[in-house]
Amino acid sequence: MNRRRKLMLFLLLGVFALTLAGTFLTRGVMAYLPFLEAKKNGWTGDYVSHGLVDQRPWQTAATLAALAHSAEEKELARESERLADHEVDQAFSQSLRQASLDKPPLTGRALTIQQRIVQLQQTIKADESQIAELKTAAAGGASNDLDVAKAQLELDQNELTDATEDLARVSSDQTVKLQQELAARKAAMTKYVAQASKNEGQSAVTAAEQYKTLAQQVSAWWSHRSRRDLIAQAGQLARSDAAALSGDQVRLHAQADALAKVPDAGESRTERVDRLQRMTAMQNILSILSDRLDAQQQLVSLYDRWGQQVEIQDKIVIHLILRSLAVIAAICVLTLLVGWGLQVLLERMLREVRQKQTMKTILNLGVQVVGLVMVLLVILGVPQQMPTILGLATAGLTVVFQDFILAFCGWFVLMGPNGIRVRDWVEIDGVGGEVVELGLFRTWLLETGNWTANGHPTGRRVSFLNGYAIRGRYFNFSTVGQWMWDEIKVSIPAGTRIHPLVERVYEASVEATEADAKMAEAEWKRVTHEEGSPQFSAMPSVNLRPAGSGVDLVIRYITRAGVRLHTRNELFETIVELMQAPQAEGKEEA
Repeated sequence: MNRRRKLMLFLLLGVFALTLAGTFLTRGVMAYLPFLEAKKNGWTGDYVSHGLVDQRPWQTAATLAALAHSAEEKELARESERLADHEVDQAFSQSLRQASLDKPPLTGRALTIQQRIVQLQQTIKADESQIAELKTAAAGGASNDLDVAKAQLELDQNELTDATEDLARVSSDQTVKLQQELAARKAAMTKYVAQASKNEGQSAVTAAEQYKTLAQQVSAWWSHRSRRDLIAQAGQLARSDAAALSGDQVRLHAQADALAKVPDAGESRTERVDRLQRMTAMQNILSILSDRLDAQQQLVSLYDRWGQQVEIQDKIVIHLILRSLAVIAAICVLTLLVGWGLQVLLERMLREVRQKQTMKTILNLGVQVVGLVMVLLVILGVPQQMPTILGLATAGLTVVFQDFILAFCGWFVLMGPNGIRVRDWVEIDGVGGEVVELGLFRTWLLETGNWTANGHPTGRRVSFLNGYAIRGRYFNFSTVGQWMWDEIKVSIPAGTRIHPLVERVYEASVEATEADAKMAEAEWKRVTHEEGSPQFSAMPSVNLRPAGSGVDLVIRYITRAGVRLHTRNELFETIVELMQAPQAEGKEEA
């Protein structure tokens, strides 16, 4: 591994470590349910943040409703939304009554603003009466005084609104803010109801059956686990709210009992009326508080039932996971048994050791690949874009196995009339030899040495893919093209009578190769479909070439590949006898 790769490896490991540490440090952010947003149903929850009334019960129910899958869960989600909505409405009602009950006495600037509000209310009544009189007097016609009166009424109403807000701000009266929050909640609820999904969903068993693959089933199991944790957190939140409401109920009961025990003696009529009014308001608040407590307790029970429903779905998904694992185990066992059975079958059918070993390897690999594909189908399922994937896979396999495809097609070419048979003498890609085996994909030769030298077998077994029959070249010397030109080179020493020797050698060569030459010309004529004499001759030739110590005699002649060595040996013997004949004649003359 070079320096650059090491640097990239260390950099990636550093990034992985940092992201892993960040993921661990922020692992709790997804677990805080009350402020999650149910984005699937368009719920934003903008009005919830930092309000005077705790609206977490509704926000929690809306968030969990977006996570419901089955019909049973959706029914529980609708019930939780109804209870949470009722509880929050009662909370607003209680807060408004509590604000009116706890309203402090007005002093200073607050009292001045209150007096101004009373004056504005009287002015607005007077403006409304004036507008009614002007409408009657106008009798359907346009009136400038009527327009002025309406503008004055609008101006006084705006001033009254500003004065009311100023009074709430100065006197710490929460009534106005509560009314604003209540209006925002009503607007948000209207939007939520309009965007709520109308899908009723399927039953738990039917919904779980849609998880066909092991990957989907594991994902669903993990989703159920997360949803179960969120529902448990929602239940815990409802329990905490119920406990808090119980505490408020005890405290308000004590205050109500204290007001009821105040003696009537020494109490003015106004004070008594005010005390009785406060007791009535306190009883209304206690009734609302009791209703809220009952809603929270129902929410606790509902979240418990919801959690049990998710556990049932979890068991269904676990059953499906076990079933998928059983299918995978069965596929693995079947793969092993099929592989073993094919090996036993090969042992009985094949005897050659190397071929048997090769077929075993191929079959084992093929069975394992098929088993792996089936396991992947169980885990991941059938791809969605199956035609596209098959097309790409086919193109890839064609590129990868193009040599084997050409070899298979080349086998049909070699089986034709101009092909190759076992025991033919051939030359393929410059390698010559005798064909010893012709298979579906390969041709095996028993290699022969250079034919212009000795032509003896080398003992090597050479293999070629049959694709050479399509995109390569090969020569078959055992068919019509079995004829070949061979050469013999003989050195003639200086002082030898060359021309008579050349004539005698030529005559001997013609005599030795005459039969082969005629047969070759006849076959070439038949192959080329010529009429009359062929344009080329198979007659031998004798040429002279200068050499350092004399002259080289080169005899070129036609012969058949199978008898080439025999013909060469006969010509050598004849040439040696012809070269010795002049020397014998010279000795007799002497």
